[in-house]
Amino acid sequence: QVQLVESGGGLAQAGGSLRLSCAASGRTFSSYAMGWFRQAPGKEREFVAAINSRGSIIFYADSVKGRFAISKDNAKNTASLQMNSLKPEDTAVYYCAARLGTWYYSSQLDYNYWGQGTQVTVSS
Repeated sequence: QVQLVESGGGLAQAGGSLRLSCAASGRTFSSYAMGWFRQAPGKEREFVAAINSRGSIIFYADSVKGRFAISKDNAKNTASLQMNSLKPEDTAVYYCAARLGTWYYSSQLDYNYWGQGTQVTVSS
């Protein structure tokens, strides 16, 4: 089992950057694929980015491709989401998620473990 804690959210101006971190408990973090999802007010939670357990395969939603970068540090039990060129439509609560597996997974139904979420607000 793994517990996830996100940090790094906050307020940014359009065009700015934020870096989200997801700290994981447990000793088998290297066996977990990670994902980032977000939920804007009044909207469904949506996929943002995913990375496989080894950190060698990455997949992004079209809406963030070229602006966001997901990474995973198995030695530090952390996953990160670097968000650049932020837009007001990126405003949402961002969640990290984890599941055992060697591939990457883009459906929230694939994930067993979730963090509590961190708010990102982008002003225009």
